[in-house]
Amino acid sequence: MERLFSYGTLRQENVQKAHFGRKLDGENAILTGYCLSEIKINDEQVVKQSGKTYHPILVFTGNSLDEVEGSCFLLTSNELKHADSYEVAEYTRILATTKDGKACWIYAATKEVAADF
Repeated sequence: MERLFSYGTLRQENVQKAHFGRKLDGENAILTGYCLSEIKINDEQVVKQSGKTYHPILVFTGNSLDEVEGSCFLLTSNELKHADSYEVAEYTRILATTKDGKACWIYAATKEVAADF
């Protein structure tokens, strides 16, 4: 199973059911060294599923005092690929570690997007 940290629209039950066919079980988690910003989503399908034009996006700060609260979900490898298809080009999936020391995947701003913040 893959551990995915979610801080935005993937926490919405309607988005989970649309992409994974089920409501995901998760545990509260904290990611350090990142802050949240917002980005406008132009993909009509993603906006339709989430119901939101602006989505939160993780921006790396490297500051251990910066924290983002979210949830960690356990996904199969195939479900993680479905999550990849939901995220638009401004997000990149990378491996990170939550505050409790557990490894997880995150979707964070690409370098090009992060440079704008």
